[in-house]
Amino acid sequence: MTSRHTTVNRHVTRRSVLRRAAALLTCAGIGLSSAAGAMTLPEKEDLKFGFIKLTDMAPLAIAYEKRYFEDEGLYVTLEAQANWKVLLDRVISGELDGAHMLAGQPLAATIGFGTKADIITPFSMDLNGNGITVSKAVWEQMKANIPVKNGKPVHPISASALKPVVQRYRADGKPFNMGMVFPVSTHNYELRYWLAAGGLHPGYYAPQTGDVTGQINADVLLSVTPPPQMPATLEAGTIYGYCVGEPWNQQAVFKDIGVPVITDYEIWKDNPEKVFGIRADFAEKYPNTTKALVKAMIRAAYWLDQNNNANRAEAVKILSKSEYVGADAKVIANSMTGTFEYEKGDKREVPDFNVFFRYNATYPYYSDAIWYLTQMRRWGQIAEHKPDSWYMDVARKVYRPDLYAAAAKELIAEGKLKASDFPDFATETGFKPATDAFIDGISYDGRKPNAYIDSLPIGLKGQDSVD
Repeated sequence: MTSRHTTVNRHVTRRSVLRRAAALLTCAGIGLSSAAGAMTLPEKEDLKFGFIKLTDMAPLAIAYEKRYFEDEGLYVTLEAQANWKVLLDRVISGELDGAHMLAGQPLAATIGFGTKADIITPFSMDLNGNGITVSKAVWEQMKANIPVKNGKPVHPISASALKPVVQRYRADGKPFNMGMVFPVSTHNYELRYWLAAGGLHPGYYAPQTGDVTGQINADVLLSVTPPPQMPATLEAGTIYGYCVGEPWNQQAVFKDIGVPVITDYEIWKDNPEKVFGIRADFAEKYPNTTKALVKAMIRAAYWLDQNNNANRAEAVKILSKSEYVGADAKVIANSMTGTFEYEKGDKREVPDFNVFFRYNATYPYYSDAIWYLTQMRRWGQIAEHKPDSWYMDVARKVYRPDLYAAAAKELIAEGKLKASDFPDFATETGFKPATDAFIDGISYDGRKPNAYIDSLPIGLKGQDSVD
């Protein structure tokens, strides 16, 4: 589904104004570089960006609706895509100039897991935003294993509460099926992390043998389901639970067919989620365009978190439009406005469920990239041991804080944002401090990927491989 095309006239006006300004300055004997410094026109102004119908595509919708793209001289069309594979393929082919992507997609493409291509990210779209939901029947069986306080389940809920349920299903000869959105999605790795932390094996991949199901030695069988289809697939009984972004966990509550048991904020506090992906050759060929689109999305992300989320109600109305997420505004508001509903009627304050700008959410950290690579290795998508230096090299190739910093510095120079809104670019290394803010308390230091992999009790380690 394609977004509205009503920006054409505004776009033409923007370009004509910039060109007229350039002409006037030239006539006056003033060069653009001396008068405006930042008045560099994008090399490519007509752009098409793809997205999947999830609330974390919000920076794209806001940059469009608030005319931030136009402010940078860009005429952007936004187009919803059928699934993550189609989206990636269309960026690679050039049918899309860029897209809202799973954080693992540019990394997987670069190392050749799946489709091989040079995809980079100059912008991280958000933190948190996902949840794990189980069917009501599974929830009723889990409840006996969950402590209660003041009449409500104690959170976070460990997958150890699910383990006896899975064991009963297997004893009855029924495989326990769960859905995630894509093999290199955050959802896959978060669901696997949660299961493994609770003593359930989510299975291995063995791409070297052609087995990319990810179900080798699995206690729980994970398979791909597109996000908007998750609730219907759960209701049909094809899967017993899933990990997905919003609004599709809250939709299960709204339809009274499932219960979200945990958010990714509880699995890994302030975890990175989606990124904006472009081809490496696009950034090289169109550096001004790249800077312009990053500037627009930084402004959109800032607007989304501005004044303690004061703009979220307006954002919900925008996202509920059919050309964006197309879900009921009440469902989207459940998480976008700082709350999250678990069991029906159990709505709790989760102010950081969706973070778009706070905590340097938009900065593409190398350590975020490396965490995804460690999970690819842990579950066999990276078939062989790699030295720490390999993880560093891949992260630096794909995640591009240099491109982000160029855009941010221009926004600061223009007075649109303050230096204090961003990391200190003079000292920033691209690595967050080590953290143990995971459900299992295990510490992650992006500078020591192999030590981290070896510290995880379930998964490949060292020279391990999957036969």
